[in-house]
Amino acid sequence: MAKFDLPAKAKVSVLTGTKKIEILEKELPAIGDDEVLVKVEGCGICGTDVHEYKGDPFGYIPVQLGHEGTGTVVKLGKNVKTDYTGKPLAVGDKVVTGLKPCGVCDTCKNHPEIIHLCNNGEIFGLMPGMDHLFNGWFGEYIKINAGGVIFNVSDMDRDLRILIEPAAVIVHAVEQAKQIFDFKFNSYVLVQGCGPIGLLLLNFVRCLGVRNIIAVDMDDRRLAMAKKLGAKEVVNPSKFEKFEDAVKKVEELTEGKGAECAFQCTGSPKAASSVWKYVRRGGSLVELGFFVNAGDAVINPHLDICNKEIKVIGSWTYQAKDWVQSFDFLKESQERGFPVTDLITHKYPLDQINEAMETNIRMDGLKIAIVNE
Repeated sequence: MAKFDLPAKAKVSVLTGTKKIEILEKELPAIGDDEVLVKVEGCGICGTDVHEYKGDPFGYIPVQLGHEGTGTVVKLGKNVKTDYTGKPLAVGDKVVTGLKPCGVCDTCKNHPEIIHLCNNGEIFGLMPGMDHLFNGWFGEYIKINAGGVIFNVSDMDRDLRILIEPAAVIVHAVEQAKQIFDFKFNSYVLVQGCGPIGLLLLNFVRCLGVRNIIAVDMDDRRLAMAKKLGAKEVVNPSKFEKFEDAVKKVEELTEGKGAECAFQCTGSPKAASSVWKYVRRGGSLVELGFFVNAGDAVINPHLDICNKEIKVIGSWTYQAKDWVQSFDFLKESQERGFPVTDLITHKYPLDQINEAMETNIRMDGLKIAIVNE
């Protein structure tokens, strides 16, 4: 079994104010019998991290952020023998982690199929307060508390592992979509919003075999990546004189019908209002763009819903089983030759985390990551 010499202290990042992350050095925490200590290799910056950095919409400050992370197990509690799937877990293994359900509420006890909707559940990297230092991935080490869902992913390289958490988000969205839409090879599927989530989603749908994927975004650089990851057609609404012309373009690309299923991934209320126009009569719509309250979106109930009989479903985070499927998806994508890890366009050391956040805000790249070399 591998053995690591652990330091007495390690760096943690703490959001202490609006657009202010401080790097602190704290004593490495003790590990209980049901806990795991992980040396962080890297962690992606999520849109949720950016929202919290910009204005603390959740009221979490002070908080150690980072929930798209991965690293190496350096210490195991004596009761920890396997990961969530039953796979053996040992010091030296590479891991990711996500949800920590409360385990005692009605949802946890009686509705395990929707355990991600546990009102008292937690996510590592979104646990507020100074008593949760070392519970986020933006640091040198992270402690996985008892009850945390952990996975052994030692057969995947670091950059692929950094994409697992956002991949779980899109796997869950597609599983939700299956309740209202039957995917076929020749289905016309539209993805609005080609940030990391939208791009991973369209790549996942392509790996499922769907060939007619239309990517919609206002940024040509993102649309170029969409083509590389499996989009057959791309549409930039800003290139048209009127929005209605963009809608007509989508109709032209779909035999005059409109998209059979659309995924809204932007987090923009304006986009959430417009996506309905792209969907054909009798079509389906999946909304997964809003993990914070960005305001109301305006729709026309007659034209957008009733007249078209559109089926709509929302998607919220993920279940543990979605993580398992995300492993296979990312491996499949890589094996098929899709440049999925090219989504990580910028890598910063921990000491430059504020600069990394600002890069994300400027939308200078796609997935921005903090890495510990």
